[in-house]
Amino acid sequence: MISPSLFPETSIPHPREGLITLAHVIYALHAFSALTGLASSVLVLTAFLTGWPSIIAVILNYAKRAEVRRTWLDSHFGWQIRTFWFALAWLLAGGVAFVTFVGIPVALAVWIVTGLWVLYRIARGWMTLSAGKPMPLPEVPG
Repeated sequence: MISPSLFPETSIPHPREGLITLAHVIYALHAFSALTGLASSVLVLTAFLTGWPSIIAVILNYAKRAEVRRTWLDSHFGWQIRTFWFALAWLLAGGVAFVTFVGIPVALAVWIVTGLWVLYRIARGWMTLSAGKPMPLPEVPG
């Protein structure tokens, strides 16, 4: 496990061990939903967004986010939440293209690429969490 000494008083506080375990569970729930899409005829993206494990994971993210504030674990909760909502936005963008009929190949490409992106985000986040490191923060323009 990660020693609290790795986080001196001047750096980001270390979260409770139970919250780290919860972050692992949330990544596992997201991964289970996404991998269901690989194992069935459903797209990874739709399995990720509509599967009950991912929906439970996002609810847990929001319910526990206040407890991880000002710790390095907050970056993982943000990473997981952003992954879910950006995937939903790309699903809807693909849906708009799909209804134009001409855009059906574009929609399928968007959904497949987004599904691969979701798998990447889950794998990268979970590996970084396992290493006891925060996720990089999104760059804020300005």
